[in-house]
Amino acid sequence: MTTRRTTSAQRTAPAAGQEAIVAVPVATVWTGPDAVRAVDRPAVADLPDVRRWVSAMSKQQLLDLDGRTETQLLLGERVLVEQVDGDWARVVAVEQPSGKDERGYPGVVRLAHLAVPDAPARGRQIVVDATATALCDEPNGDVVLPGVVIGTSLTATGRSDRGWLPVSAPAHDTALWVREADVAPAPTSAPSAKDLLAVAERLIDVPYVWGGLSAYGIDCSGLVHLAHRRLGVKVPRDADDQALVGEAVEAGTEQPGDLYFFARAGRAPHHVGIVAAATTADEPRQMLHASGQDAAGRVVNEPMTDDRTATLTGARRTLS
Repeated sequence: MTTRRTTSAQRTAPAAGQEAIVAVPVATVWTGPDAVRAVDRPAVADLPDVRRWVSAMSKQQLLDLDGRTETQLLLGERVLVEQVDGDWARVVAVEQPSGKDERGYPGVVRLAHLAVPDAPARGRQIVVDATATALCDEPNGDVVLPGVVIGTSLTATGRSDRGWLPVSAPAHDTALWVREADVAPAPTSAPSAKDLLAVAERLIDVPYVWGGLSAYGIDCSGLVHLAHRRLGVKVPRDADDQALVGEAVEAGTEQPGDLYFFARAGRAPHHVGIVAAATTADEPRQMLHASGQDAAGRVVNEPMTDDRTATLTGARRTLS
């Protein structure tokens, strides 16, 4: 593939009260425009470069995202625009359930990252299965949209050509192309808890990013949300809301793919992890999680530490 170029149609900016659609591979949702620092410029560029953004930050700069970033939105995701103020839009992410707003997850996003939805494309539904891929202007052509991440829903609008599929993309008046090997049919049957773990395992070593929801950076509840999304299952975005779905699992009977929740006394859950192995009397619990508060700073599969065990409040099963 050669140099990236943008070939989007003239984009109409959405207005307050409209539904909009995400027109970039990954759009970061912020607490407000003033939360953006100089180091965050790659994330708020007209075509964000999330990989460069994350790799350029120090450990402290990553930690300082707490209170700045809310979540991230994937290409094609729907939002409700509540207010437009200059280059920014206050939105509700209707595909990310949240206790903060019954309609979805609230926050602000660059207006340049949104578009007015076109008429729904006709074709078959597919989902990105590679951790990240690119959409090109023709089979094996120039990159138009780099960094389209796992869990992104697409519509295939035609037949395969030399291992590439034509897909519709927001704000593009002609089809873009994706490697057929990087996508899979949209799920049509109920996944299992083990399927959930298998998806999450593919994100091991992804950096911990507060509010992250991509293969370039992710937080604990983002990992759970994104793994479910890849399987066609909608769960809330945050750990405290995730702790209210599914069914409780009795201690000692956890199975791979169940969820562990952690909270301090009298408080809502602040951390979530995925059970990585069946519990035994002789071995510590094994957990796959996005770890941001210790030296790891990434998605890891590790035995549960004593500190974690002290705040373990229970386990839940969202998939059978």
